Order: sequence, then structure tokens, then C-alpha cells
Amino acid sequence: MSATERRAREAQRQGRRAGNAGQPAVGAREVRAGLAELGWREDSGAPALYRTLAARLVITLALLEAEQGRAEYGLRLLAHAERDVAESDRGHLHSQRGVILLRMGRWAAALTELATAEPLATGDPELLASVLLNRSVLHLNTFNVELARDDLKRCALVADEARHTLLAAKATQNLGYCDLLGGDIPAALQRFDVAARAYQAIAPGILPGLEIDRARALLAAGLAGEAATSLDAAITALRRQHRDQMLAEAELSRAQAAQTTGDLAEARHWASLAVRRFRARGNHAWAALAELTRVSASFDAAKFDAAKTSESHRAYARIATQAQQVAAQLRAHGLPTDAVLADLTAARALAAAGRAADAARCLAAIRDRRGLPLDAVLLRRLAKAELAAGAGRTDAALAELRSGLATVHARRGQFGSLDLQTGAAALGAELADLGLRLMLSCGSPRQVFSWTERSRAQSFRVLPVRPPADPHVAAVLTELRQLSFRIRDAELAGAPPDAAHLARRTELQRQLRERSWGIGGPGAVHATPDVAAVTAALAVTGQALVSLAVHDKQLLAVTIAGNKFRLTHLGPLAPVAEAARRLTADLDVLAGRHLPARLSVVISESVKRRVTELDAALLAPLRPVLGSASDRGVVLIPVGELATIPWAMLPSLLGRPFTVCPSAAAWLSAVQASGQPSGLTPGQTVRQTGGSPLLVAGPGLGHAVSEVTGIAAIYPGSTPLTGADATVDATLRALDGTPLAHLATHGHHDHENVLFSRLDLADGPLMAYDVQGLSAPPRQVVLSACDAGRAVVRVGDELLGFTAALLHIGTPTVISSVTRVADEVAFGLMTAYHQVLSTGTRPATALALATTSVATSDAPVAPFVCFGAG
Repeated sequence: MSATERRAREAQRQGRRAGNAGQPAVGAREVRAGLAELGWREDSGAPALYRTLAARLVITLALLEAEQGRAEYGLRLLAHAERDVAESDRGHLHSQRGVILLRMGRWAAALTELATAEPLATGDPELLASVLLNRSVLHLNTFNVELARDDLKRCALVADEARHTLLAAKATQNLGYCDLLGGDIPAALQRFDVAARAYQAIAPGILPGLEIDRARALLAAGLAGEAATSLDAAITALRRQHRDQMLAEAELSRAQAAQTTGDLAEARHWASLAVRRFRARGNHAWAALAELTRVSASFDAAKFDAAKTSESHRAYARIATQAQQVAAQLRAHGLPTDAVLADLTAARALAAAGRAADAARCLAAIRDRRGLPLDAVLLRRLAKAELAAGAGRTDAALAELRSGLATVHARRGQFGSLDLQTGAAALGAELADLGLRLMLSCGSPRQVFSWTERSRAQSFRVLPVRPPADPHVAAVLTELRQLSFRIRDAELAGAPPDAAHLARRTELQRQLRERSWGIGGPGAVHATPDVAAVTAALAVTGQALVSLAVHDKQLLAVTIAGNKFRLTHLGPLAPVAEAARRLTADLDVLAGRHLPARLSVVISESVKRRVTELDAALLAPLRPVLGSASDRGVVLIPVGELATIPWAMLPSLLGRPFTVCPSAAAWLSAVQASGQPSGLTPGQTVRQTGGSPLLVAGPGLGHAVSEVTGIAAIYPGSTPLTGADATVDATLRALDGTPLAHLATHGHHDHENVLFSRLDLADGPLMAYDVQGLSAPPRQVVLSACDAGRAVVRVGDELLGFTAALLHIGTPTVISSVTRVADEVAFGLMTAYHQVLSTGTRPATALALATTSVATSDAPVAPFVCFGAG
């Protein structure tokens, strides 16, 4: 072999290596340098001596050029190479042509080329694995999942035997995508995690492409915000790499994420970008998919025009026509499943345009197909429900909606991660909203209540999953705690936090969350409680229940008292939500140190106004039902951002035992889990369970040690964890199954990563994530900590945060503050609380009595709330 040939072959190897690592532009430069060595010219080829070798390099170059958005040019290069290609290289030529056609969405032609390449690759394990891998992608794009699995299993076997690690990792990634299409999202995310670790080690440039698949899985689980964050990073990297096909795919997924979060202008923007990029590549199948998202977002935007005018009807008619055109394009490109989604959008638009007969015909033409993805199943239910509702067939509409919500809930049972369980609620949001509208228009208050219970906080009906022991998770948690400890030290010293430490903490949190996404669920869920069971429990305890809901931006309340249901319209949501936000902000400021006296007076007056506003809007209209504090206790089921109002501060609840729960079903489960006799009225005493309480004093809290020491005196035999003894491990061990835990620590609510909301302990943070690993839930937890009761509320009134994490694992009762609270206020209230609790008084009653006993004109009521059974 001549030196010229050696240099050319080395250039080809370098070019392929760069292409495999996600750097097609770099790879193309390397291969062109090799072709220059051979004297190759695009118009005349290479000298006769080097023609077969030049053809081999041109085959490699063709795909590298296509990856940069020049697919037609890549096909022309292959046509030139075919004249001179050696018989031993024909398998490579057909394989590369198949890949380019695949990228262009010309799937029938791509399948022919890959089928031709397969027998030609039998003596080349790397080529055979590549052919099988690319054919699996083709099958995945046309929803032939089982054929894709067959090819991928063969690909993985061939790649493993030949020790082609990169191809084996790609097969793992695509098997994950098979799991995604099959609805097993935890398994998909687990495979993506395995592939990511391999890519990180050998080809990090491929990671942005993997993020697209991961984002699709998160979208399928309803975690659109997380998907958008992942895609934004991938889009930036793909632009830098000039990988136009994957960039367009990422833009399309980004449009879908924006549509899911309700940012419809953003959705249309990203979809339009994707359409143009796909068309520029000649990829008309993918362009039709992007156009489907754009049309669907346009339909969602049109729904915000509530007025049924002739112009709105014309707009819906235009959207229906566009959707039908897209459906035809998708079928022409061999995408019948996506065509069904387009048909369903057309049917919904026709119904909204007042063309019910056309909509019915459109729906009737959609054949039942096995294996439809969840979004298509739910959209069909919704379209049929909308059509039935428009025709006045309310019972038929509700039947469709119930079936859709049951499907969502069944899917939720497959998830082990609390993130995925709560995210799944987004998939049924439109079904739930339409059902509530129908119930409000013709249903009784009892039926309205039953419907809201069907669709809210359903993650609390899923049996909790204990994450398996995982050495990697343990190592990450250890590093995360150490890092958080350093960051906290810097904060306390008044120094700016180290940017590298903050970035590393974010990365570790991401790793933990994504690891949890791969945990499968039990597949078992609690049944929706019968309304009669809730009313029976309320009748026994003598409590009233207030269930808030929102429809068309208006607040509603269904009350249950004395087995009687009542529906009350409370008015617009916006001013109430704004008052709640301002009250929280004011209380946070008041809890700070060294506040100027005049400013303190101003903010205190603002607090009084906000409290009065909230009481007048939310509770004053319900006084005929609730009566006085001596009449009955209250179970509060809030909605959305009202979940963390400091309810104890509202005059109507001052001195009244009350508890807050994400749903009536969650309250009933908590009462049953509490093990206390259900026949007790709120003021009666209860039997204390055995075992000494866990009492923990965290660092940096002035009154923590004296607080837990004083409380320990109330419970003989208890030993507080203080100072260096108050570690995360010691606290978790003692927390597991304890009858009562009191944690006097600094608390931090992490809005972006709510499962990393944390309590400061001697050696680092105890995170909400940690409590999911407890083998037995504590019976009652008191969080004498700022912010520990805060939560992020997702679609379907799904709560996430430290308090919610405890409730989710089965802790019946949690006492926590929903805003910041001054140390001395917490100290006085908590001491009074345990003095009352130790007499056998139920937690909600004990908190009400303690709150009134310490409140003065100079010291406002503390924002501690009882959550759960009460």
C-alpha cells in the first residue's frame, strides 16, 4: 500500500469517527482531505489507480454531507461512487443511501436499499449492525415496533460480539424508544440513561440526539417543562454541530412542549421553524409532522376566542381544512397513526365550527386501530365527548370522559417516580375540564364534587414505590449533600456562592431525578373513593368539607356538611390568587431580621388587608354552612396556587380545627392510615401510639436546641438529636416508621426542583427526595422550619414539595409552615402545640388551640398549617 493510500484511508477513518461522534462538518473536512490525496475531483473523479478507494471515501462523504442538510447532494455523490465502487463496498453504498433516504422521510425507498445491503454485509459485523440499526429507525418512524425490536436485538448481539460499543449503545437507545412507543416510559428512560453513560465515555457529541428521545418520553409523561429545558440545551448543541435533521426534530419536539404548557405562540413559532428546515432538506414526511403540530396549536389558540361568531366559525373551518390536508399528506408518506391525530383535530375543528354532521362523519371514518399512542386515544375520547356535548347528549359525553381519565390513571400506575406520576395529570387536563363544565351546566353539587375528585391529585391514589438500592444514587446523594453544605456555608458567611458549585449541584439533581424516572411503578392504584364514603367519614367526625375548583377562571366551592352538598360561586380567581401571592411575599419579608420599624408597620398593615381580602373571598360566603369555630372542624381541599395559603391567619378559621388535603380521597386515605378511631370529634382525645418521638435540632437556628429540649421534657424518654448528632443518616433511620417526628431546622423550598426542597442538618440537607426511600412512613411529622409547607402545583392540582412528599409516602399528618416564619414565633407556637398534643388531642385541634394561645396584637398568627388527616 502506497503512502498516498495510507493517508487517504486514515482520513476516511478520522472522518467516520468524527461523524459517529456527532461532528459531520469535521468529518467531511477529513474525508475531503483524503480525497484530495487521491487526486479526486467532483467533476472527473480520481485517477484510475485510486478509483475504487476514492469511491469508498465518497460513500462516507455522502452521508456526512447529508447530515449537514445537503441530502440531495449526498445522493448525487453516491450515484457518482456507484460507477467505480468495488463489489466488497456495495453493501456500504446501499446502506448509506438507505440512511440518507431515511433521513429524507422516503421510507419505502430507504427500506429497499437497507434490505439490499443486509445480505451484502454478512461478512462485516460493523456494517451489518449499522444496517440493522438504521432499519430499526425506519420501523420506529412507521410505528412497526415489533419489527424494530427484532432488528435491534440482532444489532445489539452482533455489535456486542464484535465489541462495537458505540453501535451497541445506539441499539440500547433505540430499544428505549421502542419502550416509549409501547407506553413503558420508565423502561425507556432507564435505557436512555444506559446509552447516555456510554456516549459520555466514547462519543459525547451524540448526546444532543439522545436528549430529543428523552424529551419525547418526558412529554409522553406530561413533564413538558422538563422536556423544554432538555430540548433548549440540545437545540443549542445541534446548531453548533450543523446537524440539520436532528435540529429540526428537536424544534418539532420543542413546539410540542410549548403547546403542552399552553404557550401557543411559541409552539407555532417552533413548528414553523421545523417545517421550513424539513422542507429545505427535502424531508416532506417530517415536514407534514411539524405542520400537524402547527395546525394543532392553531386550534388550541382559537379555543381562547370564547365568542361563537361567524368569524370564529370560519377560522375553525380553515383549521379543519388544513388538518385534513395534513392528514392526507401523512397517509401518503406512510404515517397512518399521525394521520389519525390530524383527522381528530379536523373533527374537533368541524364541531367547533358548528358543522356537527361533518365532524361525526370525520370521526366515523377513523378506524379503530390497536396500538394507538396515548395522546391519540385521549384525543379521540375528547373529540367524541365534545361532539356528544354539542348535541346535548351529556351522558354519552361524560362516559367518554370517564373512560379517558381512567386510561390516564391506569398509565400513572406504571410510573415509579413521583415526578412522572404527577406529570401524567397533564394528559387528562382537557378531559377533566370539559367534564367539569358539563357537570356545572346540568349536574348537582354532589355530582360536581364527584367529578372534581375524579380528576384531581390522583398521584395520591397510586401506591408509593420504594426506589431500589443503587450505589450510584448513594454516591450522588453523598456528593450533593457535601456540595449543598459548602454552598450553605458560603451563604451564611455572606460570600457569593461558587458558580462551579451551583452548576455541579444542578447537574447532580438532574442525575437523581432522571435516575428516578427509570423506576417502574407498581401498576396498582387505589380506587376512586365513593362519595358516600367521604360523607360518611365527615358525618362521623362532625367536620365540614370545602372543595375549591376553578372553571373559566372563576372560583367555585362545593361544601359538604351534615350530609348536605352545596355549590357556591366565589368569583374571579385572579384577584384571590394575587392576594395570596402578596400575602406570602409580605410574610416572607416580615420574617426577616433587622426590618426598619416603619417598613414593618407598612407590611403588617398589608398583611391585614390581604388576610381580610382572602377571608372575604373564600370563606365569608361559606359561613352559613361552616358555622362558628365551636360548631365543627373543616377539611379544606384547595385548588392550584391557593394550596399554600396560610389558612390559619384567616379570621374565619382562627381557633377552628382544620386540615388541608390535595383531595378528599387523599384525606380519607390519611384518616384511614392514621389508625385513630374515626368516631372521634375534632376536640376529643386520641390514643398515642408507642415509641419515643424523634426530635431534631438543625444548625443555624437560634432556638432549635432549646425548642427540642423543651419538647423532649414533654415526652419522657425521648432523646433529641442536636449538634453533630443531627445528621441526615441518623435522622432518616429514626424517621422510618416513627409515631411522631419534630424537626426544628432551616427549610428551603426549591421551586425548580421541588423534590430537592430540603431541611438543613449537621452534615448537609435532608431532601424531599430522601423520604421516598423510607420503608415505613412516620405517623406524624412536625416541620418547625421555614418554607417546608410550600409546594409547586401542577395540572390536576398535583402537589410537589417536602410536605407533599411525606403525605405521598403515607404519612397521615404533617404540620408545616407555608411561608417563612421568625424563629421566636416558631419556638413559642411549637412548644404550645406539643403541650396540647401530649394530652391526646388530635393534631388539627392541638394546632388551633396552640395558635390562639400564642397570638397577640403584636405577634400575628403564625403560618403553620395542618396537612392530611388532622
